[in-house]
Amino acid sequence: MFQLAPSILSADFSRLGEDVAKIEKGGADLIHVDVMDGHFVPNISFGAAVMKSLNGKTSLPYDVHLMIENPDNYLEDFVTDNTEYITVHVEACRHIHRTIQHIKSTGVKAAVALNPGTPLSSIQWILGDVDMVLLMSVNPGFGGQKFISSTVEKAVELDEIRREKELDFRMEIDGGIKLDNVKQVTDAGIEIVVAGSSVFGAEDVIGRVEEFKSLYR
Repeated sequence: MFQLAPSILSADFSRLGEDVAKIEKGGADLIHVDVMDGHFVPNISFGAAVMKSLNGKTSLPYDVHLMIENPDNYLEDFVTDNTEYITVHVEACRHIHRTIQHIKSTGVKAAVALNPGTPLSSIQWILGDVDMVLLMSVNPGFGGQKFISSTVEKAVELDEIRREKELDFRMEIDGGIKLDNVKQVTDAGIEIVVAGSSVFGAEDVIGRVEEFKSLYR
């Protein structure tokens, strides 16, 4: 089942509530929350307070993507009634299995992310423990980057592993997704698509979400 998770990193923060209301009206499924610390990635975005400012203003679940070092120190800050997923990077976690179990202990679904240059072998022993795998199709740290096409091959390989081992984690992709390449990645096994500038950069945000969703009706 295809789901769209617009990234509020590309939203207008002076009217964040309005922008979130637009994606919800358009039919978005999740709110992707990109958290950057300026250490793990070369940029700083926002913390839990910005995300929590949407509490009570939207019914959409939060898809929290922690691009930060030492994520275990901050997991509880991002647990709300709206939080569905918390994603951590395998590259940022010294003990990834422990971190995944930590996330699950909060009652939230646990996910692991891989940068474009990180092989699938780095997570092979935790695939049975995660609810989702996020494949980065750009190098994390900035919005609006160009899609790295080799991620499609990576997705195909991950989907084959999932089928072979009869696992039920979901597959998500983040980075450079637009209307002209979204079908390519979902054909490769991706079920949740993160889109930032291609949604919030549109003149008609509601219409753009509807366009994405219309491809799968």
